[in-house]
Amino acid sequence: MLIRDATPGDWPSIWPFFHAIVAAGETFTFPTDLTRDQGRDWWLLPAPDRTVVAQDDAGVVLGTAKMNRNHSGNASHIASASYMVDPAHAGQGVGRALCEHTMEWARTAGYRAMQFNAVVETNVRATKLYQSLGFDVLGTIPEGFRHPTRGYVGLHIMHRAL
Repeated sequence: MLIRDATPGDWPSIWPFFHAIVAAGETFTFPTDLTRDQGRDWWLLPAPDRTVVAQDDAGVVLGTAKMNRNHSGNASHIASASYMVDPAHAGQGVGRALCEHTMEWARTAGYRAMQFNAVVETNVRATKLYQSLGFDVLGTIPEGFRHPTRGYVGLHIMHRAL
């Protein structure tokens, strides 16, 4: 698997699974009706932030991650990231590889920690992955997320020192 910087030319490969994941409304706090252009603008970040894709040997995009500072000013030393894996490639280590990549990016860029502000508690797979990589749940916002089938569920804030 190759992880490389995303380009605007990757968006047609990202959009189908991005759209399906966002429209399902189960794991991201994004509006579920984002258009293709809005989604691109939300996901493909300009420098100094970064967006990457993970692709297989044939060039198929398996997943993507965006990384950025979590806050500005005197809190700008904390990074954040978001991940999407094409459901057709789930369970193949793509999410782990992307998460490890973003942590290394953050370390190299001089960030002291990573924080995820909104990990839906019903997204057990992501929570377990992040915990296996050293992230802790600092707290959970009760009923912070309106899940389309489970109703109001918690929203974890997760953190890891780098």
